[in-house]
Amino acid sequence: MSRSPQAESLLEKTIFASRWLQAPLYVGLIIAQAVYVYQFFVELWHLVHVAIQAPADVKDVSTFIMLNVLGLIDVVMIANLLVMVIIGGYETFVSRLNIEHHEDQPEWLSHVNAGALKVKLATALISISSIHLLKTFIEVRTPDAAFNNSGVMWQVIIHCVFVGSAIALAWTDRLMMAGVKAQGERKGH
Repeated sequence: MSRSPQAESLLEKTIFASRWLQAPLYVGLIIAQAVYVYQFFVELWHLVHVAIQAPADVKDVSTFIMLNVLGLIDVVMIANLLVMVIIGGYETFVSRLNIEHHEDQPEWLSHVNAGALKVKLATALISISSIHLLKTFIEVRTPDAAFNNSGVMWQVIIHCVFVGSAIALAWTDRLMMAGVKAQGERKGH
């Protein structure tokens, strides 16, 4: 069976163009980010309301404020994660962003690749997990805590798995980059 160069060329162009199927996914993440912005301001309004009026149903206002500030930080960290996925993923897998000379271009975007993006995402997940763990540690001391020792233990284990995974990803990326560099040096000789 003979290969048709035109058919092969069409197939290759179709495969390459299929990357654009991801574009609507990034638009969906932008909408999800808008939801997080809305959630942030809802939580901020609730925090300000409690700080000003100190309603009777809030027993320990300072702990409530601390937990809600951690919640706000959590929303910001997730929004940062979304930005990394949207911008980095689009740039890595769909198309280049034409922002080379834009004054607000993120510094990390100039050296983003799939491996670096995975490491950055893992680091962001660790930060988010750390916020949740800190919130749990603070909530555990309250009399009506939703967590017991087993729940806290599982959160710590999950957090440690995130940390271990991030270390493994960073180590693997470093080994791969060292291999690419060594291969390039061999070709140069």
